[in-house]
Amino acid sequence: MNNKIKFWEDEDREIVNPELFSEVADKWAKDIKESGKKKKDKNKISQLRKFYDEVLTFHGRIKNDEEFQKMLPYIKILNAKAYYAEGRNLITEEFRMFLKECINQIRSKKDFDVFVKFFEAFMGFYRYYDEKNEIKEATDETKRN
Repeated sequence: MNNKIKFWEDEDREIVNPELFSEVADKWAKDIKESGKKKKDKNKISQLRKFYDEVLTFHGRIKNDEEFQKMLPYIKILNAKAYYAEGRNLITEEFRMFLKECINQIRSKKDFDVFVKFFEAFMGFYRYYDEKNEIKEATDETKRN
């Protein structure tokens, strides 16, 4: 996966990477969906949704910078949970690396807020590719019968 995730165009001026929520999220979603298909149907949306839901739970609890600093270690434990899920063959290395690359950039509440929006965009694109794949499989099955 050579499309690096970079949250900020200019962090000092708080300018988010203009491609992050569109092209970057789309590319990662498509690539992660494909890697899951190739590796015996890993990266099911329910597995990815567990990680996303946990991120949303953290986001709902964090109201200021002080609360963020208290929650940061628990946000970073998502890396360990991703390794565990990969070890159980539920997700691919590509999804684990996606999470790791994002989580390693989180140092402030602003970083976390950008990550939450990026993950939301990723999940939207992922749902699209998941649905598109299901329709294609159903069409292929109909053609075979």
